[in-house]
Amino acid sequence: METGLICSLTGEKPSFEETCPSFDLDERMEAELNDSAAIEIKDLSNEKLREYQLEQNLPLGIFGGTLAGFIGACLWALITVATGWQIGYMALAIGAGVGFSIRILGKGVDPIFGISGAIIAVFSCIVGNFLSVIAVLSQMEGLDFFETLLYFDYSYTFDLLLETGQFMDIVFYFIAGYEGYKFAFRKL
Repeated sequence: METGLICSLTGEKPSFEETCPSFDLDERMEAELNDSAAIEIKDLSNEKLREYQLEQNLPLGIFGGTLAGFIGACLWALITVATGWQIGYMALAIGAGVGFSIRILGKGVDPIFGISGAIIAVFSCIVGNFLSVIAVLSQMEGLDFFETLLYFDYSYTFDLLLETGQFMDIVFYFIAGYEGYKFAFRKL
């Protein structure tokens, strides 16, 4: 504590200003430090990969992702009613929320976690879009939201989404699916 930082090679206080003449660069370590990406699964030992796989919990991850997607879809409808605008950016929040929920609860490293995240995110965006349209219809008709939801003829769901949808909705769904996939994996 009295000396301060000491060199691990000489055991003494550094005696240089800018560079150390006895410093040897470890290229492997430099590559790891410069690589901003996390460790790849292929770089893990079989024991470590097996250890991570034993910690996975797909049902809990899917439950968490579905819950996050449902909450996001409901928030999308509430924001649409409150602002009067259907905001496509909500799909991005849903995708991230679903992916992170699956990551935190599922702790997955297998591809099924990403695939589940993408499917749940896209489906949640479609539900959010649908609930937004139902909310607007209920306001236009002067009905209660749940009454409109109850009496809606669901055979027209696909037609309703096609009629009210835009090309940008598909772009946002794609990005949400990508986020649901990408963020669903455990950071290694």
